[in-house]
Amino acid sequence: MRTATYFFIFLNLSLAMFEEPAVYPLPFLVTSVLEVLCLLVFLGRLAHFATVTLHSVFWKDTKNICIMVAILLSLTDLAIYGVLRVYGVRSIRWSRIVRPIFLINFAESRQIRRAFRSIRNTLPEITYVFLLFMFSLLMFSLMALKLFGERNLQTAEGLPYFRNYLEIVFDLYVLVTTANSPDVMMPAFDFSSWYALFFIAFVIVNTYIFMSLFLAVVYNNYKKHLKVMLGGGMA
Repeated sequence: MRTATYFFIFLNLSLAMFEEPAVYPLPFLVTSVLEVLCLLVFLGRLAHFATVTLHSVFWKDTKNICIMVAILLSLTDLAIYGVLRVYGVRSIRWSRIVRPIFLINFAESRQIRRAFRSIRNTLPEITYVFLLFMFSLLMFSLMALKLFGERNLQTAEGLPYFRNYLEIVFDLYVLVTTANSPDVMMPAFDFSSWYALFFIAFVIVNTYIFMSLFLAVVYNNYKKHLKVMLGGGMA
């Protein structure tokens, strides 16, 4: 039963690859039949839980309620999408966002729920580090605007260089990953090689210091909450 449940959860999540807009498009009839089959299996699994569990316990378990609501929303969305498709009206399958609920809330997914709770409990504790990182990013962006914005520099494509604050924030955010390095600093470097110091300082502070600190805080808090859950035996 566990293997079958995992298989149909995987199949239900994989349907996003074959539904419009799709990577490998399949006819709507095929994907809809497969989705209905998955939902019937989930409903049967839920009915099986109900037969071996006290009714008072079954209806108080929020996991079962979440699964039932997700099944109802999926069927409703599928029916509406099918009717609109018959009349040639384009719409979006908004129920795709509820599919991970099946992965989290079945009894077989206890470890996934523990990991999910650990992530949820870790988020408030990493907020301070994230806010410090964002403050650093915004301050460096403001300095870049003052340093380069008034010098009428241009990129290799002939576009204005570092004259819009929001675009500067985005470019420096990408620079944290070094994905646009060294291209992002070349217009400034061509104007004066001393401007490379600004980007070197930015990378040292935000990539090497803040990202390492961020990773350490996330890892330590996640490990702490996961140990607490494993010790407490939370389902």
